Amino acid sequence: MSFAQQLDREEVQFIGKSTVHFEVNVMLDELPIPLDRDAPEPLPVQVADALRAAATGGLLRVHDRLPSSRALAQRLGVSRAVVATAYDQLHAEGWLTGRRGSGTYLSTAPATAPPSTPPDAATALDTDLLDLSPGAPCVEALDPAAWRRAWRAAGDDPGDARKNRAGEPAYLAAVAEHLLRHRGLAAGSASVVLATAGTSAAVGELAAALLRPGDRVAMEDPGYLRATGALVAAGIEVVAVPVDGDGLRVDRIPADVRAVYCTPAHQFPLGARMPAARRVELIEFARAAGIFVIEDDYDGELRYDTAPLPLLVSMAPDVVVHLGTTSKIIATTLGVGWLVARPDIAESVLAHRVRTGTAPSPAGQRVLSEFARHGDLARHLRRLRRVVPPRRALVVGELARRGLPVVGDDAGSHLVVELPDAAAERHAVDLARAGGVLLDGLARHHLAAEHRFGVAIGYTAQTTAELARAVPIAADSLAAAQRAATARS
Repeated sequence: MSFAQQLDREEVQFIGKSTVHFEVNVMLDELPIPLDRDAPEPLPVQVADALRAAATGGLLRVHDRLPSSRALAQRLGVSRAVVATAYDQLHAEGWLTGRRGSGTYLSTAPATAPPSTPPDAATALDTDLLDLSPGAPCVEALDPAAWRRAWRAAGDDPGDARKNRAGEPAYLAAVAEHLLRHRGLAAGSASVVLATAGTSAAVGELAAALLRPGDRVAMEDPGYLRATGALVAAGIEVVAVPVDGDGLRVDRIPADVRAVYCTPAHQFPLGARMPAARRVELIEFARAAGIFVIEDDYDGELRYDTAPLPLLVSMAPDVVVHLGTTSKIIATTLGVGWLVARPDIAESVLAHRVRTGTAPSPAGQRVLSEFARHGDLARHLRRLRRVVPPRRALVVGELARRGLPVVGDDAGSHLVVELPDAAAERHAVDLARAGGVLLDGLARHHLAAEHRFGVAIGYTAQTTAELARAVPIAADSLAAAQRAATARS
């Protein structure tokens, strides 16, 4: 049962305090919650963002009581699930608190790390479903005390009067250390590290800084739709390039593209790892064509059989721009990432920020740098590498017992079960939903004609207990869909 579903009476237990009664109620009309149904952000994200803004702006104060999810949903003209999802997210971040039989109140301070990102707009919003979609961090591996310590320390730093467009110095140092220790990249004179607002934001910045509307960029198909969306928003024509068991097919990249986007560490969503020979082929293609490669290091920190392959940018800093983020390994709401590129590309990005008056927010940067300062980031990554493999083994074992082969499970935090056609994929997703589990079908990740079907199963967002409940349901649904497809053929 979600946090929002538990709140229905008048008592509240505050964090670190005894039970208290409050009469303060925030009037519905006092909450500015503008919703844009045409925006790329899902409605729960918009509601949560507006409530955070109300809290930080002083409209909501500590211990203020919020409207019930039903009342706020009625006022906004959305389903109750939208508001409940937003409340659950804010509760997990520590903004809200309450217990069964209480109202919903603004808490005293963030109490823990945020859970997985709310589902994409293309995903049905149902807080009763156990979501096995990929792309969320393993919150259960995060040390709550270390996380709170980082937030407190970051809050004590007043910061500079103006944003540093390149990024906070302490954050850039922490990222450089992380890349050296955990990804084998020694940033030197050949490359510059910049802070970003995350991978999708960085893709958009690169498009605006280095490309022109109408330019063509090669994109993996199926691939990461948020990156595609960032390019399209910048007026770029995205060209679908198929992938195989080794990742992006270099031989299928058109000659007239200006850039190539890829996820070589763990291709999203199919999970292929680009081997050394394919990496060399891609680098040679980029050099010969005079273009650059955007390397999205999706799931690059997690590898189960051998050490991760070298980053593309370490092999060819002259043609590769490397992008990374904290959202898959720590938390989704820090809103920070990094970009590593040769100096002239970094200067172009900084010039774009000057022209547009934009810069990545320093708040998340300060939290990450404080988290890294005393070794908590390194300890978290070590813990992550201990916690995630048993989860992977649980999923693989349940699927194997039903005779379902998997692909893409040698690295990262999700795997793929392929199915023969679109009908089988829809059948599996529908059966799982009926059993209370949300699965992410492959069909929606295609840019061109759908040609790969099945589901991508993430195994980090849920708690261990939730995963143990959800995976057998998912496996049974996939097995039933496979049997039905076989019977049809």
